[in-house]
Amino acid sequence: MTAQCKTCPWRAGARVADIPRYERAKHERLRDTIAEPGSLAGLGRGLKVMACHYSTERTPTPCAGWLNHQLGEGNNLALRLAAMSDARMCPEVDGPQRRSLAATLDEDDEDAL
Repeated sequence: MTAQCKTCPWRAGARVADIPRYERAKHERLRDTIAEPGSLAGLGRGLKVMACHYSTERTPTPCAGWLNHQLGEGNNLALRLAAMSDARMCPEVDGPQRRSLAATLDEDDEDAL
C-alpha cells in the first residue's frame, strides 16, 4: 500500500511550497499522467505514473494522491488493470483530496472532494 505524504499536492490543504526541490515546470508536465476518464488509450502502451516527490529514480514510488484520483474519479483503466497485480498501486490517502491536476497546481482547496 502507498501512504500519502503530508506535502502531497493532491491533499487539500497541502502547499507545493512545502515540497522539497519543487519545480512548477515538472509539475505541469504531469498532465501526461492524467487519463481521459474511461479512455482505453493507455492500454497497450507504457503506463505513465506520477511518482511521489519523496521517491528516487532508483526506488520510484507512485504518488498516493495521484493513485487515488486516477483509480477513482479519473477512471484510468490502464492503471486499474495494473493495480490488480501490484499492491503499490493501492493508495492510503489522508483527508479530503483535490479533484484535478489543475487544482494541485493552483492549490484551490474549494475544488476538494
